[in-house]
Amino acid sequence: MPDAAPTEHLDVLILGAGLSGIAAARYLRTEHPARTIAVLEARGAVGGTWDLFRYPGVRSDSDLQTFGYEFKPWRDREAIATGPRILNYLQETVEENDLAPLIRFHHRVVSADWSSRDARWTVEVVHPETGQTHHLSATWLFNAGGYYRYDEGYTPHFEGRERFRGEIVHPQHWPDDLDTRGKRVVVIGSGATAVTLIPSLTETAAHVTMLQRTPTYVMALPSVDAVANRLQKIFGPERGYAMSRTLNVHKFRMFWRFLRRFPHQGRKVIGAVNRRLLPDGYPVDVHFNPPYEPWDQRLCLAPDGDFFAAISRGDAEVVTDRIASFTETGIQLESGEHLEADVVVTATGLRIQTFGGIELSLDGEPFDQRRAVAYRGVMLSGLPNFAFAIGYTNNSWTLKVGLLCEYFCRLLSHMDAHGYDVVVPVAEEGMETRPLLDFAAGYVQRAIDTLPLQGTEAPWLMSMDYIADRRTLRTGALVDEHLHFDGPALRRVATTPAQQR
Repeated sequence: MPDAAPTEHLDVLILGAGLSGIAAARYLRTEHPARTIAVLEARGAVGGTWDLFRYPGVRSDSDLQTFGYEFKPWRDREAIATGPRILNYLQETVEENDLAPLIRFHHRVVSADWSSRDARWTVEVVHPETGQTHHLSATWLFNAGGYYRYDEGYTPHFEGRERFRGEIVHPQHWPDDLDTRGKRVVVIGSGATAVTLIPSLTETAAHVTMLQRTPTYVMALPSVDAVANRLQKIFGPERGYAMSRTLNVHKFRMFWRFLRRFPHQGRKVIGAVNRRLLPDGYPVDVHFNPPYEPWDQRLCLAPDGDFFAAISRGDAEVVTDRIASFTETGIQLESGEHLEADVVVTATGLRIQTFGGIELSLDGEPFDQRRAVAYRGVMLSGLPNFAFAIGYTNNSWTLKVGLLCEYFCRLLSHMDAHGYDVVVPVAEEGMETRPLLDFAAGYVQRAIDTLPLQGTEAPWLMSMDYIADRRTLRTGALVDEHLHFDGPALRRVATTPAQQR
């Protein structure tokens, strides 16, 4: 790292102004108003994912009663919301909590070095467009950048791709001028993005084909939560929202536990629902019968069954096959079938990138995050004064993020009360571990060797249970023997006269 001295010091640097970063800024501003805070955002707008993704029909795959913030009621009628509505909700949160002055756009952190002597981080920041760099220092880093790369999605190698005369696009970077009117569109992929795209593309395209290598579980749910809307009408926005949020948390938790405990029965239930929504004789067992159990990967959501309706109308079809090669006019499949296409959409997933790809170091020595173990899903072993936000993979992301922010604020208050300015989790030697994201999705498995670790028991376990996390993170014991604290007074005691000289 360059020797240039930082010109500004802050108490907390929040990295990322998306869903998690906005939440962290709001909780810190509310619970610790005297602290100096900045939110560094590499892009030129707030919203993160919800500002980046612009493909047709982009929406949530969780209900906004649980995907929304606990402190800000979701007031729209539709619970499964479109991307623009979610972005507007986030912008309102920034405005209502006066967070805009904290956000610094076009600030991409490329490296951060912890100084044990100074008990602070020094970060190198680059302007993405000009390349100009400068430095800041901070007592804490709170990484709220999620776990995937914003600049590049995942597209596997396709033989003969260069021969294709049509357009090939990735949903993560959807062209504003892409015209699909009257065209034949093939969407490669079977995840949430593909299931979202299909119904929207059928509104203009001549025909849409979802080409999948492996089937996915797809569930239809109402886009409007009638119970939630009724509760808000009767009890008001705040109380009604809190009640519907609690109701949905328990309802979804029961559903998830049923599927995990009784996967065979769960598979039959999902298949039966699919059959009701598709034409008689439709080969559900071919196209919607994954080789894995429910929730080994995340279920896809079709609000109001729109995905199944597009298939039933004949506007869309599902093909389960493997790609042999691209041709000038489409895609040749291993089965011998040829899919004619004018536009190919590669909805083939994300690229994992933990902590924004920042190069972390301790006293100038690189920090190997692959050996670090997550503590309470908030910090990493061996890394002082570093917090991160990763939400649930089996539930609404924001449910976990809110609890993490509350715990972080509690931890800061504890440190203030005892005169500490440094805390670091210390993992036990020889502890059994597994990857941080214990999830079978392809985008996770491709990056499994680059991820930090988690343990098999609390507090080293990345819990996926909101009810349990609410007890431990919100009201449970704040500290334990795994957290090691330090402060100016302790450092003075530990310093020998020889060291002082």
